[in-house]
Amino acid sequence: MIDEAHFRHVLGQYPTGVSVVTAIGPDREPVGLAVGTFTSVSLEPALVGFIPARTSRSWPRIEAAGRFCINILSDRQEDVCRRFASKADDKFAGLAWSPAPSGAPVLDGAIAWIDCELEAVHPAGDHLIVIGRVGRLGVAGEATPLLFFRGGYGRFEV
Repeated sequence: MIDEAHFRHVLGQYPTGVSVVTAIGPDREPVGLAVGTFTSVSLEPALVGFIPARTSRSWPRIEAAGRFCINILSDRQEDVCRRFASKADDKFAGLAWSPAPSGAPVLDGAIAWIDCELEAVHPAGDHLIVIGRVGRLGVAGEATPLLFFRGGYGRFEV
C-alpha cells in the first residue's frame, strides 16, 4: 500500500495549472469548484477533462447542469482559487463574472475560458474523471497562469 503523505509529496513535485469549473446549477444559482487537474483530451472532437473529488458538494450541481465552463486562473487570482477550493456557501459573493454561451460563469480576470457540454463521467477511485465537449472558448487576457507546486501557489516567469 502506498503511504498517502508520500504519494502527495512525490506528486507535488509536478506543477499544475489552476482552474475553476463553473456552471449555473438546477436552482439557477452559480456554482463552482477549483481543480488542479484540468487537461486537453482530444482535438477531434474537441474534448477536455478534469478530476473532481467524489466528496465535492459542488460537483453534483455542476453535473446536473450538464454544461460547465473551465476558467483558467491568472497568477493574480490565488484568492479566487482559495475561495472555490473552500466549502463556503456562496463562493460567488462579490465576484464579478459574465455568462459564457452556455450561461456558465466566466470569471473576471481569468486568462482563458472553455465552455463545455458534459460528455462523460468515469469513476476513478476517490475521484471522478469528467470529460467535456468544447463548444466555445477564448483567451481573455495576457497574464501568466496561477500554478500549484509543492503545496503552494506561484507563477511562471516568461
